[in-house]
Amino acid sequence: MGRGSGCSELGMAGAAGRCPDCSEADRARGRGRGVPPCVPHLGIAVDEGDVLPGALRLVRELRPGWEPARVKTKLFTDGITNKLVACYTDEDMVDAVLVRIYGRKTELFVDRETELRNFQVLRAHGCAPDLYCAFQNGLCYEFLPGIALGPDHVRDPRIFRNLFETPPAPSRALTHVSVAPSRLVAQEMARVHAIHANGSLPKPILWQKLHKYLTLVKTDLSPKVPNPSLHQDVPSLETLEHELAWMKETLSQLGSPVVLCHNDLLCKNIIYNRTRGWCAAAWRAQPGKWGGGSAPCPLTPLGTRWLRPQPLAAPRFAFTEQVRFIDYEYTGYNYQAFDIGNHFNEFAGVKEVDYRLYPSKDTQLQWLHSYLQAYKQLTQGEQGGAGPAVSDKELEALYVQVNKFSLASHFLWACWGLIQDKYSTIDFNFLRYAKLRFKQYFKMKPVVTALQLSK
Repeated sequence: MGRGSGCSELGMAGAAGRCPDCSEADRARGRGRGVPPCVPHLGIAVDEGDVLPGALRLVRELRPGWEPARVKTKLFTDGITNKLVACYTDEDMVDAVLVRIYGRKTELFVDRETELRNFQVLRAHGCAPDLYCAFQNGLCYEFLPGIALGPDHVRDPRIFRNLFETPPAPSRALTHVSVAPSRLVAQEMARVHAIHANGSLPKPILWQKLHKYLTLVKTDLSPKVPNPSLHQDVPSLETLEHELAWMKETLSQLGSPVVLCHNDLLCKNIIYNRTRGWCAAAWRAQPGKWGGGSAPCPLTPLGTRWLRPQPLAAPRFAFTEQVRFIDYEYTGYNYQAFDIGNHFNEFAGVKEVDYRLYPSKDTQLQWLHSYLQAYKQLTQGEQGGAGPAVSDKELEALYVQVNKFSLASHFLWACWGLIQDKYSTIDFNFLRYAKLRFKQYFKMKPVVTALQLSK
C-alpha cells in the first residue's frame, strides 16, 4: 500500500514454502526451509492505462474453473508506485486474486528479480502471502482481508480498539487484553529481521540505492533543464552529493547490524487481523506490563502474551491478533536502524504529511523495548518468564542509531519523489512530497547529530 500497491491484505496464508536462500546450517537449526517451487511466469502484459482486460485474462489462466460472468473486480487506488486490482467471485473476497501492475519506469529504481526472490524468502518464513505467478509487468498473489493501519492506529491503541465489535457473549468471560498494534508491529519487524538467509550477510543496499537514485535525478537537477518549480526548495546537486557522502561516513560507523529489512514500512503496508475461535482453556493476560512477561498462547503469534492456561468447563471463544507486512519491492539487506527509523518517519503519513506525529522518545523506547525482546528471543533463543532482558544501554544505543538513520530515510524518499515526478502516471503530487522530505531532512539533521552513543 502507500508507495506500493494499495490494498488491505494479510501477508500470511497456508503452509509456508521453503526458503531459496537458507543455508544447510540454518535448516538444521530449524530456521531454514529449503527451496520453494518455481513461480510460474505468464507471457502476458497488462496495459497500465486499462488494467481490467489484462487482469481478467490472467485470472482465466490462474482460475480456469471460474465462470467469467461471475468474476468481479475491485481497483485499489491508495498505491503511488503500482496499480492493483482484485479479481474474485465470493462477495467477501475470500477467494480474491490480486493482480499488481508495475508503475511506469519503476524498473529504474526497483529490481524486479530481487523483489521476486525476496517475496519467496518471506513467504517461506510465513511472512508473506502465496505468490501465484509473475507476468511481463507484474505479479499475481493471494489476498487475505485485514485492516490497513493508519498513523492513528500505530500511535493510539484506544482508537484502534474502537474499530472492533463487542465480543460475543460466550467469549466475555475470557480475560483478554488487546495488544497495542505498535507492539505487534515491533515484534513482526523483529521476525523479519531474524530471517537469516545464506550464511554470510551481504552488504547493506542503502548506499547503492542512494547513489542510484541520485544518479537518476542528476539530469532533472541540471542547470540546463529549465524547470523553476523543480529547483525551488530542492537542494542543488552539489549539496545532495555532499550530504550523501556525509551520511555514508557518519552512519556507517554507528554499528547498526545488517538484517533483512522491509525498507518501506509505511502504515498502509501493515495489515492487522483479529480472528476468533473456540478454545478449551483461557490464558489470562498479565496486567500492567507492556514489555511482556509470559509464554505466548498456543493460538497466538509472538506478541499476544498470556499468563497461564486455566481449563474451562466448556470451550469458549478466544481471539488471535496478528500483523503482517505487505509490498516487498524495496525489501533487502540493510541496516536494522534504517528500517525502524524509516517506519517512525512514516507515522507522519504520506498523502497528508505532518511531522508533528513523529513518535516521542517515550513512545520510541517502548516500541524499541518490544522489538529488542522479540529479536533476542528469535535470534538467541532466550526464554524465561519475563522474556529476554533488555538493558537501558542497549535501548538507548538503538534509539540513537534509529534517529540518526531516519535522516537517510528522508533523503532516499525525497530522491524517489523526484524520479516519480518525472515518470509516474499515478495521480499524486510527487514533487511536493520530495520537497517535504528534503525540508525535514535538513530540519532534523542538527537535532539527531547532537545525539551521542554512550561509551
